[in-house]
Amino acid sequence: MINKIADSVMDALGRIEDGAIIMTSGFGTAGIPDALIQGVLDSGARELTLVANNAGNADDGIGQLLQQGRIRKIICSFPRQSDSWNFNEAYEAGKVQLELVPQGNLAERIRAAGAGIGAFFSPTGANTLLTKHCEVRTIDGKDYVLQYPIHADLALVKAEKGDRWGNLTYRMAARNFGPIMATAARHTVASVNEIVELGELNPETIVTPGIFVNRIVQVEYTATRPGGFKR
Repeated sequence: MINKIADSVMDALGRIEDGAIIMTSGFGTAGIPDALIQGVLDSGARELTLVANNAGNADDGIGQLLQQGRIRKIICSFPRQSDSWNFNEAYEAGKVQLELVPQGNLAERIRAAGAGIGAFFSPTGANTLLTKHCEVRTIDGKDYVLQYPIHADLALVKAEKGDRWGNLTYRMAARNFGPIMATAARHTVASVNEIVELGELNPETIVTPGIFVNRIVQVEYTATRPGGFKR
C-alpha cells in the first residue's frame, strides 16, 4: 500500500547532507514552507545551495538559515527587498554567493530539470552584464542565451491538501514555484494543511501528481506573517 504520509517534519525530510541543493517554494510571503525550512535548520546541515524566488524575509525561514551561516550560495531572482537584511549582510560580508537569474529564466530552468531538457535558449538577459559569460546564439536575427536546468537534491513545497499517494492541490498564489520544483528534485517533501482520504481530491484539481512527491506531512496554519499572510 502506498502511503507517503510522514509522522513528523524530520521524518519527512530524512537525512540532509552538507552541501545539498535545496529548492523552496514561495513568492513574496505566499507559499513558503516554513515548517520544512525549520526542519532544515534543525537538521544542522551546512554549506547549502538554496534555490528560491526570494532571499528570505526578516529573521524567519531562509533569513534564519542565512543568519546562522548555513547557506553557501543562493540562486534566485529577487534577492533585495525591504526585509532581506540577513541576505544583505551576508552578501556584503562575502559570506554567501549569489547567482542572479531573471524570474522567467529561473522558472524555466527548474521546469527544464523536471522535463529532462538538457538546455534551452532564452532571449532574456541577452547582451547584458548578467549574461556576458554565457553562450549566445543568434536565431532569426535575435540573440538568445544558453540556459541550463537547475536540479536539486531536495524540494520543499507548501501545498493546501494532499492524500496518502502524495497528490497535491494548492491555495491560490501559494501555488507559485511548488509544482515545478516538485518535479526537479531527487526528494520532494510537501507540507499540507489538510490530509484527505484517497479519492477525495477531484482529479481535475490535482496540480502535482503524487509520482513527483516522496513524502507529505501535515502542518497546521500558524500565526500570520506581517501583512496578514498565512504561513
